[in-house]
Amino acid sequence: MPRASPPRIHKFPEPQNPGTGNTRCALNRLTARPDGRLARLAHTLEQHSGFADVVAALREGHGGTIGGTWGAACALAAAAVLEARGGGGGSAASPGTLTVILPHAAEAEAFRDDISLFSTVPPLLLPASENLGDEDPSPDDPEEAERLAVVKRLTLPDAPPPPLIVTSIQAILAPLVDPRAIEAGTRRLAVGGTVNPEELAEWLASRGWQAADAIDTPGSFARRGGIVDLFAADWDRPIRMELYGDEIESLRTFDTVSQRSVAELSAIDLTALATEAGAVRHTHLADLLPPGSCVALVEPGECAEEAKRFFQRLGTSGGLFPPEDVFARLHRFPSLALAAIPPSSLDATASLAIESVERFTGALDRVREELETVGRDQEVWVVCPSEAEEQRLGELLADSAPARTKRLHFARGRLSGGFRVVPEKLVLVSSAELFNREEVSARPARQRLSRAIDTFLDLHEGDYVVHLAHGIGRYAGLKLLEQHGRTEEFLELEFAESTKIYVPASAIELVQKYVGGTKLAPKLAKIGAAAWAKQKAAVERAVADMAADMLRLQASRASRPGIAFPADTPWQRQFEEAFPYDETPDQLTAMEAIREDMQKPRSMDRLLCGDVGFGKTELAMRAAFKAAEAGMQVAVLVPTTVLCEQHRRTFTARFAEFPFVVRALSRLTSTAEERDTLEGLARKGVDIVIGTHRLAQADIHFANLGLVIVDEEQRFGVDVKERLKALRASVDVLTMTATPIPRTLHMSMLGIRDISNLTTPPVNRIPVETKPARWDTSLIRAAIERELARDGQVFFVHNRIHDIHKVAARVQQIVPEASIGIAHGRLNETELEEVMVGFVQGKINILLATTIIESGLDIPRANTIFIDEADHYGLADLHQLRGRVGRSHHRAWCYLLVDEAARLTATAAKRLRAIQEFSSMGAGFSLAMRDLEIRGAGNLLGTQQSGHIATVGYELYCRLLETAVRGLKKMPPAEPPPVNIDLPGEAWLPRDYCADFRAKIDVYRRLSRATAERQVDDLAAELSDRFGPLPDEARRLLDFAKLRCRAIDLGIDSITRHPGMIMIGHHDRQRIDALRQAAAKKGRVVRVVDQKTAVVPLHADTLADPNKLLASIRSLVDLA
Repeated sequence: MPRASPPRIHKFPEPQNPGTGNTRCALNRLTARPDGRLARLAHTLEQHSGFADVVAALREGHGGTIGGTWGAACALAAAAVLEARGGGGGSAASPGTLTVILPHAAEAEAFRDDISLFSTVPPLLLPASENLGDEDPSPDDPEEAERLAVVKRLTLPDAPPPPLIVTSIQAILAPLVDPRAIEAGTRRLAVGGTVNPEELAEWLASRGWQAADAIDTPGSFARRGGIVDLFAADWDRPIRMELYGDEIESLRTFDTVSQRSVAELSAIDLTALATEAGAVRHTHLADLLPPGSCVALVEPGECAEEAKRFFQRLGTSGGLFPPEDVFARLHRFPSLALAAIPPSSLDATASLAIESVERFTGALDRVREELETVGRDQEVWVVCPSEAEEQRLGELLADSAPARTKRLHFARGRLSGGFRVVPEKLVLVSSAELFNREEVSARPARQRLSRAIDTFLDLHEGDYVVHLAHGIGRYAGLKLLEQHGRTEEFLELEFAESTKIYVPASAIELVQKYVGGTKLAPKLAKIGAAAWAKQKAAVERAVADMAADMLRLQASRASRPGIAFPADTPWQRQFEEAFPYDETPDQLTAMEAIREDMQKPRSMDRLLCGDVGFGKTELAMRAAFKAAEAGMQVAVLVPTTVLCEQHRRTFTARFAEFPFVVRALSRLTSTAEERDTLEGLARKGVDIVIGTHRLAQADIHFANLGLVIVDEEQRFGVDVKERLKALRASVDVLTMTATPIPRTLHMSMLGIRDISNLTTPPVNRIPVETKPARWDTSLIRAAIERELARDGQVFFVHNRIHDIHKVAARVQQIVPEASIGIAHGRLNETELEEVMVGFVQGKINILLATTIIESGLDIPRANTIFIDEADHYGLADLHQLRGRVGRSHHRAWCYLLVDEAARLTATAAKRLRAIQEFSSMGAGFSLAMRDLEIRGAGNLLGTQQSGHIATVGYELYCRLLETAVRGLKKMPPAEPPPVNIDLPGEAWLPRDYCADFRAKIDVYRRLSRATAERQVDDLAAELSDRFGPLPDEARRLLDFAKLRCRAIDLGIDSITRHPGMIMIGHHDRQRIDALRQAAAKKGRVVRVVDQKTAVVPLHADTLADPNKLLASIRSLVDLA
C-alpha cells in the first residue's frame, strides 16, 4: 500500500524556526541534547538487580516489571530499556517501537522532556484528543493534527519506525485515523507535476474545506487565477501553489500574517480527510505499531483507574475504545510495568536502587543548606531550563559543600521530579524543585495564526464613513468608472438628500470608517453646507487645547528630577532570560521602552495596553525587578482581592531565586501579616508590595518608593486616583490596562503620552471556542465532563449573590461527582481564601463565582467557562470573562448561557453574535468598536472627549489629534501631502486578479500612504507573490504611485493633462527651477508660469498614448 511521504524542503529564502519543517510532526522534535554524563546514566541501570532479566524477558516476547522509578526515574528506566533493546542509537538494528503510556496527558508532555535528558532518541508525542464529544469540532485542532502526523510517521514507506512514542492512557483510548482513510484523502503535490485546479477545489469542498479570499486557518483554500493557496491541518504553514495551465510551477510556504512566501518546497503531501459522519475509518495505536514493538505502562494501576474514569465520562459521546479492549490490544506486545512501588508479579522483576528526594521548602535563605543535606557525599546535578537560571544558581550555590568539592553540576533541560541513584552516589533535582515552584513544560513554537485587524478593512456596504472634506456619509460599494480617459475604481458614498460622491481608490485616505460614541445612527452630512466645516473646526480646537494641556503636563514632569535607575545588570538579564516562554515582538519593544524610561532622570509615566493574556504582568515584573535591584521599593496596585492573591503567587514564584521580599495587602492578609508588612515598608524590610485600594491609604509609609505599578487604573475610585496623581510627580509609574487601545489612537497619542501597545498574541495560543446557547442540561454536562476528563477545571460565572447557591445546587445535580466552590465579594477573608486556594491547587473542579474573577485570574488548567445570563453583559465584560480561559496551549471553550425562557433583545442577540464571531486572539480591538474603542479613548483622554468623537468619528478624531500634537511640537506632518495625478490609462486592481475586498482595500491604502518608491516596489513584489504576474492595469496603478512618490520629493502638488501640454502644480519654486535646468541640458522644455504652476509642452502623439505619456513624465522627473 503506498503511503504518505513527508515534505522535502528545497530552499529557504527566509530563515524558519530551527528544527521545523512544514508538518506538525516537527513539533515533536527536540533541539536539546542530553549532557554526556546524564546520557551515560542509563547504562548504569544494567547493573541494578534484575534489570538484565527484564530486558531478556522483553526480547523473548514476555513481560516485565521495573520498580523504584521515583520522580523522573521512570524516564531514565525507559531510556535504559530503549538502549538495551538496540533502539537507543547503538549498532544493533532497531527492533520496533517502544511506546510509553502515562496515566495523565500532562505527564506525557513532562515525560518527553525528562527522557531527553537521558537519551539522544527523539521522542514522538501522541497527544490526547481535546475535542471528544464536541458536536462541531474545530478544523484548526493542533492535537488532532499531531495525532494525524503520528499515524503518517508510523506508516512511512521504506523508513524505520519511530523508536520511541510517548503518550497517555487518555490518548490511546481515543481512535486514530486509519491509514487507509489517510491514503484515500492524500494527494501528492510536486513541482513539475500536474493538477486540475477546478477538480482540486471540488474535491476539497466535498471534504469540508472552506473556500476563502485569503486563508489563515487550516481547512481552507483560496484560488486566484493560476495561484492556489492551501492549508492542511498537519502543516505548520500554508502552501502557495503556482500553476501554468495544469502544471505546478512552484510550491512555497507562506506566512499567514503578511501573506508573503517564506520557503520553497519541491513536493508535499496534501491530506484532506472526509468529514461526513462514518466516512473516515478509525483504528487503534496498537494496530499501527510495527513487529518487535514493546509497550511500557507507567504506574499501571493508576493507568487502569484513569482509563476507567475517562471512559465512564466520555465513552459514549467521545467514541472511545473500551479500556478492556485497549489493554487486550496492548498486551499483544511484550509489556513493561514501571512503578515506584511495583505490584507483585510473576514476570521478570527488577528493583532499581533509586530513592526519592526530600522536598525543599523553597526559601532562598535555606536552599543551600537543604541541598547540602540532600546531596551529602554525592554528585549533585541541578537541571535548569535556561542558561540564565544556570548562572544564577551557580552564584547562589557557589559556597555550598557540593560546589566547593566540585560535586555540583548543571544540565540544561526540564525535569518533572528529582531522584537519587544510590550506587552511583548521584542526586538529580530540578531548579523548580529547589524553590518549590511548578515546572512549566515548554512547547515548540507554532506558526502564529492571526492577522492584525484594521477597522477600515471590515468595511461593508451600508456602513457609515467620514469623508474628510464633506462629513459623514454611507458607503455604497466599489464602482469601476472611466473619467477623462482614465479607468479606475471609486468608492461610492451617499450623503443627505441622496447626493452621491465618487472618491478614487487612489485617494482612499480621504475616507474613514465612522465609529461614534452613541447608539443612534449619525446624521448624514449635506454636501455644500457649512455645518460640517464648523463641527470639524470645533473638534480641531478642542483637541488642540487638550494636546497643549497634555504637552504642558509632560514638560512639567520632564523638568522635575526623578529616579535614574542604573543600566541592566547580569541579575536583570538572568531574570528576564528565565522567562519560560518566547517573548512576542511587542513585549520586547515595550520592555525596551520601559527600560529607557526608568534609566532617564525623569519620572516614568507609561501606559501599557494589551488584550487579556498578552503578557503585561511579565513586563511589570521585569520593571519591578529593575527597581528592587536598585534598592528602591515597588508598589503594585490592583483592583480586586482575587487579582492581588494571583499577583502575589506569580511574583513570589518568579522572584524565588533572588533576595527580594514580596508581600501582599488585601482582605486575605491577616492582621499580624499586615502589621509586619507595614513595618517592613517603613524600614525597607519589604521590597515589593502588592495590594488593593488598601495600598493607597494614608497610613502606608514607604522608606524609598521608586516604582508604582497600577493594574486597571480606571477601576479605582477618585481618592485612589488623586493619591496616584500625587505619586506621579516623584516616582516612576507604570499603568496597565486590558482595554485594547487601537493603533490609530496609539499613534496619535505618541507625542503626548508614553504608550506601549501589546497587539501580538503569544505563540501556541489557540482561539477560544465561543458558543452561545440556551441553558441545556445535556450540553452543560457534556462540556464539564470533557474538561474534567482531561484533568481540567471549570469557571461558572453567575453575577447575582442572592441566588448563587440555587445555581450551585442546579449545577451539582447535573454533575454530582464534581466538587464546586463558590466565590463572591461578600465572603469573609477566610472563606474566600479557602475557595481560591482550593481552586488554584486543583482540589475544586468548578468555581462558581460572580465577576470577581474578571480581572487577571490566571489558572492554566481552567479551560472551560460558562457565563450565565450572558445576555445581561456588555461586550467588554464578556471579552474579559472569556479571557480567563485559553491561557495555555490547550483548546478552551466559552459557553454564553441564556435562560430557557428569556426573550433576547435585538441588542443582546447582536452582542452574542459579535463575541462569537470575534473569537481570535487579540479580538478585543475588533469587538464592538463602540463598546471597546470609545471606552479606551475615555480611559486615555477623559470622557469629555467622547462627544467630539461622536461628532467627527473615531479615526478622524485621532488624525486631528495627531496633527495638533505634531503642530505643537514643530514636527513635520505624519501623512504624505496629497498629489493629484490626472493622467489617462487604466489603473486599478481587476477583480479577476484580486477578488478579496479586504486585500484590495489594504493595497489601495498602502499605495496612498507610500512616500518612497521602495515601498511601492515592495508592494509590487507582494502582489506578484500572492496573486501572480501583475496585469497591465495593476502595473500602471503602481507606476502612478511611484510617480506620486517622486512628485512629493520635488514639491509637486498635481500633474494633469491638457491640450498640447502637461500642467504641473507645485509649492517649491527652487526645486522646479532645478528641474527646468536639468531638463534643458537633455533638450526637454519646462516652462515656469508662476510661483505655483509649470507646463511641459508635449507632442500630440505622446499625449494621446497613455504609456508614452507616463514614460515621458517619468523620465522628466527622474532628471532632477
